[in-house]
Amino acid sequence: MRHKTGLKIRKKKESLFAARKRFCRFCVDKVKVIDYKDTRRLESFLTERGKMISSRFSGNCAKHQRCLAEAIKKARFISLIPYKR
Repeated sequence: MRHKTGLKIRKKKESLFAARKRFCRFCVDKVKVIDYKDTRRLESFLTERGKMISSRFSGNCAKHQRCLAEAIKKARFISLIPYKR
C-alpha cells in the first residue's frame, strides 16, 4: 500500500502477547527499604546470566529501580549473589 507521496506505508505488526499493565512490586507492597540480604527477592530481578533486569521489563518505578540496583551491587560485593553464572 502506498501513501499519496509515493512512500510505502508499513502496517504495525500485531503482537502475539497481550500488553499488560506493569506495576512496581515494591510500591504495591509498600516496601520502604530494599534489603541486600534478601537474596531470594533480588534474584527474581536477575537474568539467568546474572544481569539486572531493566525497569522496562520488571515494571519497577525509577526510585525503586535505583534502590534495587544498589542492593544487587552490595549483595554481589559481599558474595551473596554471583556476578556471573
